[in-house]
Amino acid sequence: MTDHLTQIYDQMVEAGTIRPDAAQRAAMPLFAPILAHVAQPAPKTGGLRALLGRSKPAPAPGLYLWGGVGRGKSMLMDLFYEHAGEIPKRRVHFHAFMQEVHSGLHAARQRGVEDALAPVADKVASELRLLAFDEMQITDITDAMIVGRLFERLMAAGVAIVTTSNRVPDDLYKDGLNRALFLPFIELIKTRMVVHQLVSETDYRQHRLSGAQVYFSPADAAARAEMGRMWDELTGHDRGAPLRLQVKGREVVVPKAHNGVGRAGFWDLCGKPLGPGDYLVIAQALRVLMLDDIPYLSATNYNEAKRFVTLIDALYEGKVRLIASAASVPEQLYMEGAGAFEFERTASRLREMQGAAWGQAQGG
Repeated sequence: MTDHLTQIYDQMVEAGTIRPDAAQRAAMPLFAPILAHVAQPAPKTGGLRALLGRSKPAPAPGLYLWGGVGRGKSMLMDLFYEHAGEIPKRRVHFHAFMQEVHSGLHAARQRGVEDALAPVADKVASELRLLAFDEMQITDITDAMIVGRLFERLMAAGVAIVTTSNRVPDDLYKDGLNRALFLPFIELIKTRMVVHQLVSETDYRQHRLSGAQVYFSPADAAARAEMGRMWDELTGHDRGAPLRLQVKGREVVVPKAHNGVGRAGFWDLCGKPLGPGDYLVIAQALRVLMLDDIPYLSATNYNEAKRFVTLIDALYEGKVRLIASAASVPEQLYMEGAGAFEFERTASRLREMQGAAWGQAQGG
């Protein structure tokens, strides 16, 4: 069992599917205890064991894999997940999962349940043996206040948890409001999960983008072909799935996403009444955004142009890598009309974000 994933990794290297990386290969045995756990029959409850008080399953193991952007954390988790067997399992972006939990909590409270988290966690535990989270980060106090109890209840029920993160556990929810109440969750991670830093010296995501063109104009058939090629390169030809983000009871959708890479059309994100909070959540959920078909901007689409400026600000501050196709170069997108002068800053940011080294200092 210990060598199983390592052998698969070596085969992928030999086939040229991935580049050899000593740090990645050294991390493969860390998944073995998880595989061994999920291969066992699910714990049974009820009957004589319950009457005798011995139905409580052994706590499940966990793995917290952290490191910088593009080191291969998500790739390793995908490899593990794919070979975890035919078990009830789910791989989901951490932020999207927490939004589902909050929706479940709201429904439970509406029913008058005193401890609303209990039925939500128990429902997840009844349906899954394995939860795989991509890019765990805690920025919202509502997440911070419940995630510890949630993980503890899931693992106590036998649900194994594997998660990737850009941050060492001690830096989660750093400087957050009421952080002292969050510290027990950090202790839970450090005592109940294996914490491992992936120290690969190569940033594979930046390696793919280093020196590559990331802004295509005009947005014609050639641009669409290049955008498609870059999506395939960054996602391993994955088709992607909608990333649904809950923001104050509303759903914000990025049409395609995979492993922190999202793709949307201009009108998907700027043609709808979205605001700074929506774009901030998108920037927190993604490390790369591919934005198709940015049109010429003017007084005729002033509202859409304002949203585009807000989106770029959120991506810029979040150090999210932008790959885009547009009607023209940044300086010629918004030439006249109200807002043209203010757009000069956005054009400058669009230029800066095309730099080969832009965003490399940001963890992710």
